[in-house]
Amino acid sequence: MGKLDGKVAIITGAAQGMGAAHAKLFVREGAKVVITDIKEAEGEALAKSLGENTLFIKHNVASAADWDNVVAQTKAKFGRIDILVNNAGITFAKRLQDISEDDYLKIFQINQLGTFLGLKAVAKEMVAQHSGSIVNISSLNGLVGGAVGYTDTKFAVRGMTKAAALELAPSGVRVNSVHPGVIETPMISQPGTEEAVKQFAKAIPLRRIAKPEEVSKLVLFVASDDASYATGSEFVVDGGMSAQ
Repeated sequence: MGKLDGKVAIITGAAQGMGAAHAKLFVREGAKVVITDIKEAEGEALAKSLGENTLFIKHNVASAADWDNVVAQTKAKFGRIDILVNNAGITFAKRLQDISEDDYLKIFQINQLGTFLGLKAVAKEMVAQHSGSIVNISSLNGLVGGAVGYTDTKFAVRGMTKAAALELAPSGVRVNSVHPGVIETPMISQPGTEEAVKQFAKAIPLRRIAKPEEVSKLVLFVASDDASYATGSEFVVDGGMSAQ
């Protein structure tokens, strides 16, 4: 028996990296999973590999209309929405002096606006059924400083989580945030970041970069009924970085 038997989950940014790892684990644990991403070929391939209990939808998380489409297609295919994992996110390996206004707005639109629109899109459905679990993927940089733009939005996701948790709790809907540290994903494998990541790993108390699957196990717990009394909380998986 899986931890998510009978549950329907939407996972954004799930064509690769952490999102793909979350989708694979959720399917193994019995969930029906809607994978969304702007990367159509990768998303379609992943959904096909995971079988009939998955659906891929091309999705710009910064578009309210796209969110309406995701909700409608999810309900048409699987009948309900039990879990949302707001996983989609981006950053740029640029200093404050080098990041442009367009760069900053793009990070805001995906990381912060996208999370807000996701919360808003599924809240109505979850409140109506008086149950649901929303997991917002923030970051270690939602707790401590980091790159401008990315850090700003991840702090906002943390605050948004707490505000939504308080509003939705009387309706039986839980909202929590997960704060990964440095994870082995395409986001940290941008050109020019290899040496910085290698050096940063030496400062991690556990002395290594995490695998995406290590975050997925925590996301599974938070999303599932095992965390039934947790809402408005921060779950940190950073190898001990925030303890320093």
